[in-house]
Amino acid sequence: MSNNYDYIIVGAGSAGCAVANRLSKNPQNNVLLIEAGRASHPVTRLPASFALLIDNPLANWRYRSEPEESTGDREIPIPRGKLLGGSSAINGLVYVRGNKLDYDTWAQMGNTGWSYDDVLPFFKKMENYQGELSEIRGGDGPLKVSEVTDRNPIYDGLFKAAQENNIPVNKDYNGDDQEGISYTQTTIYKGERMSAKVAYLSPIKSRKNLTIITNSLVTKLLFDGKQCVGAEVKNKNKIIQYSAAKEVILCGGAINSPQVLELSGIGDRSILESKGIELIHELKGVGENLRDHLGPRLVYNITKPGIAYNDKARGVNLIKQVFKYVFQRDGFLTLPSAPVIGFFKTRKELAVPDIQVHFIPYKVVLNNGKRTLGKEPGITCTVNQNLPESKGSIHIKSTNPEEYPSIKYNFLSNQLDKDTLIAGVKLIRKLMQSEAMKEFCDKEIQPGYEFSSDDHILDFIKNKAETLYHPSGTCKMGFDQNAVVDKNLKVHGIKGLRVADASIMPTLVSGNTNAVCMMIGERCADFIING
Repeated sequence: MSNNYDYIIVGAGSAGCAVANRLSKNPQNNVLLIEAGRASHPVTRLPASFALLIDNPLANWRYRSEPEESTGDREIPIPRGKLLGGSSAINGLVYVRGNKLDYDTWAQMGNTGWSYDDVLPFFKKMENYQGELSEIRGGDGPLKVSEVTDRNPIYDGLFKAAQENNIPVNKDYNGDDQEGISYTQTTIYKGERMSAKVAYLSPIKSRKNLTIITNSLVTKLLFDGKQCVGAEVKNKNKIIQYSAAKEVILCGGAINSPQVLELSGIGDRSILESKGIELIHELKGVGENLRDHLGPRLVYNITKPGIAYNDKARGVNLIKQVFKYVFQRDGFLTLPSAPVIGFFKTRKELAVPDIQVHFIPYKVVLNNGKRTLGKEPGITCTVNQNLPESKGSIHIKSTNPEEYPSIKYNFLSNQLDKDTLIAGVKLIRKLMQSEAMKEFCDKEIQPGYEFSSDDHILDFIKNKAETLYHPSGTCKMGFDQNAVVDKNLKVHGIKGLRVADASIMPTLVSGNTNAVCMMIGERCADFIING
């Protein structure tokens, strides 16, 4: 195998797979895709595998945040995919583009070319939408997207409860208007996971100009002055250097992209010098601007027997679900992390929804990163603020590339975040106490209605909420002093280096981030191919 390539892509996650597919389409481009994790895992194609792999060290890097007072001095689990496809190989399979205003805001911040009208063609290009096509949905892309097939009386109750509270039922939250309650659109096709690997890499595995290496950790990038010329890789204790004649594209994700940059000498001078790393180029924003969705999970009992999956997927019934999956590709094992989702406004005067809610037809038990079915039948409602203002950081602890970086979320440091989440909890309670849901629920198990005041609710959030696993923003796009990449995703002050993943997001998007990362990969490839 040659060590010389035109393009080197670091990280085979959602964005990296898209970049690799598009760049290698031209047989003149010699492309290397480097992945630190494994090629696959036996259960990743099973949609329900998100629960099995969410804390599995064979498929998951299992990061943890630093304990912080604002979140009860807990180490909050941060699952990240350790397979080809990255986190799309272990995630909850929820497909959300985000709100139009998210992208118009990016453009308004100076990132021209990133408005909703600018990114829409790339969402369409990547989609093979199995629902009703329109001028804003794509029908022939590599990523098959389909509406959840599961139907349950609980869902009917939720839709009726929403309408009782003047919340619309929305047929396509990825369409013209995001607001409302909906069946979830998923990266599931015929009962199997559509990871970025399945969508972007599997169909092109015969391309001779694309080389994919796994179990290969990039220890640092290589430079000739201010020109990035390659990457150094550790594989089974061997150090190998690969050169890139044209560009290196860093697609490590919000945790690993800033880590690689700092290990390579790009970042805040004081941080690098304190670790004994020679400064190549100072960019103070590397590792800053960390954002994620913090999600308190409310749990309600289900009084109607046989409809919650705590009953339907336990003991003998689980065997029935296995047979249902094997022979019909349906049932519990085909569910995404949330079959029903909602985008709601906590205040009528808002222009767009400010919270997202995941409705899960069973009681979820979270214990230090592990996710299991509760014994009692219930429904779990996870609420998060779409656009949190609190910002944290990710920075290396040492020069050892195998040592996990320090992740500080600084959650709930902004008053708006506290107010919005408290309002979100109250809105969920109103929904679950409506007439339509009285048929199904009669009490709140977590946190319990005794948590009634704003202070009580905030204490519950601080001590129980975990993330929705959407870290972003740590190599943000822009032109201020904390920006790391420009509007074409080129690293400021460095030639031949781009970043393309969740880390470039100036702000979070209103929803799950997997689809957005693939769009960013598509956008990056287009910048390279078409200038």
